[in-house]
Amino acid sequence: MPMLSGSAKDDRITRILKRVKRIELITRGLVKETLGGAYHSRFKGQGIEFDDFRQYQPGDDVRFLDWNVTARMNDPYIRKYVEEREMTVLLLVDVSSSGDYGSRDDSKRDRAAEVAAVFAFSAQQNHDKVGLAMFTDEVEFYLPARKGSAHALRIVREILNYAPRRRRTALAPPLEMVLQRIPHRALVFLISDFITSAPKQGAPSAPDWERTLRATAMKHDVVAIHVADPREMELPDVGRVTLEDPESRRQVVVNTSSPSVRRAYASRMRQVQEDLNAIFRRNNVERIAVSTVGDYLPALKAYFRSRKRR
Repeated sequence: MPMLSGSAKDDRITRILKRVKRIELITRGLVKETLGGAYHSRFKGQGIEFDDFRQYQPGDDVRFLDWNVTARMNDPYIRKYVEEREMTVLLLVDVSSSGDYGSRDDSKRDRAAEVAAVFAFSAQQNHDKVGLAMFTDEVEFYLPARKGSAHALRIVREILNYAPRRRRTALAPPLEMVLQRIPHRALVFLISDFITSAPKQGAPSAPDWERTLRATAMKHDVVAIHVADPREMELPDVGRVTLEDPESRRQVVVNTSSPSVRRAYASRMRQVQEDLNAIFRRNNVERIAVSTVGDYLPALKAYFRSRKRR
């Protein structure tokens, strides 16, 4: 995707903000109907969490007696609990250079911003806290989880206006940040095209981020939002073209008129998708596929309906 002039960038942001406003209105209905309510009923079920100890008083539930503390203090002590009424939603959004690509009006990053807006507004409508981390090959921006519509709108603005410092992608850093910073179970949306550097020759087939994904998924509910452009899946027959990797800037000349070249490329891309899906299945991470073309809301609604039925 070419660099945008100031006016073109303003037009892009204005166009997306109009959609975001529409999304905000739509999401209000979705929360009451399917999308927000379903994620709420599926994920908000932790019940109560430990708060503190206090001395036993007549009428207290003896099931909450803590015998270790009672023995140490020589007086009966019970465990105090508080009800967990809210959930933390964390949006991990890939802002690396590969997201700048889009074969039509919207880039993958534009679409990622819209999907993130849906989840931010859903959390806000459900009175949940929502936070944001934007990453390339490092976490470049972190906004701690808070409640409120102003905070949800800020998340959307940050995604649309942020200028990344770096170009490449690494998925381990944002997942490691979740493990370190979020102590309680949270709902984590990992929004990315999942295009990372190719492994070195002879390296193990599992990517370096899978171990961190597994650890994160054991502690939190992780959902992968896979944003892709259909043009990435197959080459058009347009003769010799120069393709450039937006992250490494490496260029290669490809003869797209060759049927064998197009078949090999399509086969390779299918294998990449199968490998990625296998990673998610191995680690109990659910995947939502989002395209830069067409309406993605039906896919989100279908996904959360399926979770609600479980």
